[in-house]
Amino acid sequence: MSKTAAPASTAGQVPAQPGPPSVRWQARRRRPGVLALAAALIAAGAVGNYWYWTQNGERTAVLVMAREVPAGTVIRDADLTEASVALDPALKAIRTGQRAQVVGKRAAVELMPGALLSPRQITSRTLVRADEQLVGLNLKPGQMPDSPLRTDDQVQVVFTGDNTAAAAGRNGKTQDNGPVTVQARIVRVGTRQDSTGQQVIDVAVPSADGPRLAVQAAAGTVALAVKAPGGAGS
Repeated sequence: MSKTAAPASTAGQVPAQPGPPSVRWQARRRRPGVLALAAALIAAGAVGNYWYWTQNGERTAVLVMAREVPAGTVIRDADLTEASVALDPALKAIRTGQRAQVVGKRAAVELMPGALLSPRQITSRTLVRADEQLVGLNLKPGQMPDSPLRTDDQVQVVFTGDNTAAAAGRNGKTQDNGPVTVQARIVRVGTRQDSTGQQVIDVAVPSADGPRLAVQAAAGTVALAVKAPGGAGS
């Protein structure tokens, strides 16, 4: 019985290469990478949602001062603006929904641009008592101290005109034939003019002294002396 000889190898022939892996095998190789990518995307979305919530979810719309308002001045709508901020629970700020309740009231303290508005900074009082009158003093440098003046400072308004002696009345005081003085309390400090240095100071004085002081103030024959703390110098 004859044997069939195995075919002889051809010289220089390249051995047959294994075929490409099956599609099923490729799918098994790619699945871990896809899952890792999906997990990364989910994590990134969670981080983004948390950031958005912390940056926007706890922010509150509040009233902020748009420009300076001296103490005692009526607050106008144009003096206010709005901002969205993250509030500390201990911070009391006026919400934007209360804007109509703020307009028309007075600043209890000096309000600066950019400052949050709190309930304690506004008042419905006129800052002048029933037995007082409000008088505005338009003062030049030399008629008042150069040191800053503040609301509720106790001062003396000094009459500097030639007829000061004749101007003395029941409540006006003269000392040793000196000038007439009127006791006053600062209610509002206006903005000093850069060009002239003039500044309007509103003072509350006893009602009996109001008309006399107004006449002297209109003539520009007054000066302001600030009392020491505790009322010394009265």
